[in-house]
Amino acid sequence: MSRPAPEVVTPHLLRAWPLPALGRDKESRGRVLVVGGSRDTPGAVRLAAEAALRVGAGKVQVVTVASAATALAVAMPEMMVRGVAEEEGGDLTPDVVQVVEQLAPGCEAVLVGPGLQDPDTAADLVSRMLPVLRIPVVLDALALAAVTADPACLEHLQGRAVLTPNTRELAETLGWEQDKVDQDVREAALRLAARTGVCVCAGGDVTWTAHPDGRSWQGSVGGPGLGTAGSGDVRAGLVVGLLGRGAQPCQAAVWGAHLHGSAGDRLTARLGRQGFLARELGPQVPLLLSELEE
Repeated sequence: MSRPAPEVVTPHLLRAWPLPALGRDKESRGRVLVVGGSRDTPGAVRLAAEAALRVGAGKVQVVTVASAATALAVAMPEMMVRGVAEEEGGDLTPDVVQVVEQLAPGCEAVLVGPGLQDPDTAADLVSRMLPVLRIPVVLDALALAAVTADPACLEHLQGRAVLTPNTRELAETLGWEQDKVDQDVREAALRLAARTGVCVCAGGDVTWTAHPDGRSWQGSVGGPGLGTAGSGDVRAGLVVGLLGRGAQPCQAAVWGAHLHGSAGDRLTARLGRQGFLARELGPQVPLLLSELEE
C-alpha cells in the first residue's frame, strides 16, 4: 500500500493543527514525570524537565539518582525531585520502577531516558517499567534499548507513545547500518513506527516525524547549531510537556520538533551556530509558542 506524501511543517500547518488550550491553573495544565539521570550525567533530566515547563506543562516531577536529587531540587525549585538508589557505577537501580509505579497514575505523560548511562542497565530498567505505565510515554536516548530488544514492548499503550531517537539511535534500534539511515531518515522512521506501532520523531538538520499508518511530517528548522550536548534532552522534554497538555502523540512530536528547531534558529541568528548551549533553547520557547498560537 502506497504511503501518503510527506507534509512539510510550516507555521500555517501548525496553526491548522492547534494545541489543546492551556488550563487556567497548574492542575489543569497537566503533570509530567521525567525519569533518568545518573551520577555522571544528572543535567539531562534538568534540561528535559525545564523544557516541559517552558512548553506549558503545569507540574513536573523528576525521578533520578539519589546522589543528584538534592542539587537538582535546589536548581529546579519549580519541580518535585525524588531520589532513588543507584548502582556502584552511578546508574539507577530497579528500585526506580516502584517509585514510577507510585507516581505515574497522577501524571498525564512520562519521559524515560535522559541521562541514562549504561545501555544494558537502561534496557533492563525500561523493560521492567513499561508494563506498569498506562499513560502516554516518551522514550529517549538509551531508553530506546528496550525497543531494540522487544519492538512490541509498547503495544499495551495502543499508540500512546513517542520515540525520539537521533539518527545514530535510530540505526541502532532498527539494526541498520548508519549509512542506510542517513540516506533516507524518513524511511527509517516510518519503518520503526510501523514496527512498534507508535510515533517516531527522528533526524538532524531535517526532522522526520512518522506515524504507524504511513503519514509523515518534514521539519527543516534548526540547523547544525542544535548539534550540541543536551539538545536532544530539550526536544524530548518539549514533546512530553505537550503530551502532558493533552496533545496527541504525533502532534506533540511535530510541534516539539518545530519549537526546538525554531529556538535553535533564534539563537543562531543572535550568537552564531557555534557556541550556544542546550539550556538556552528553553527560554526561547514561550515566545515562539505565543507567535504560533496568535
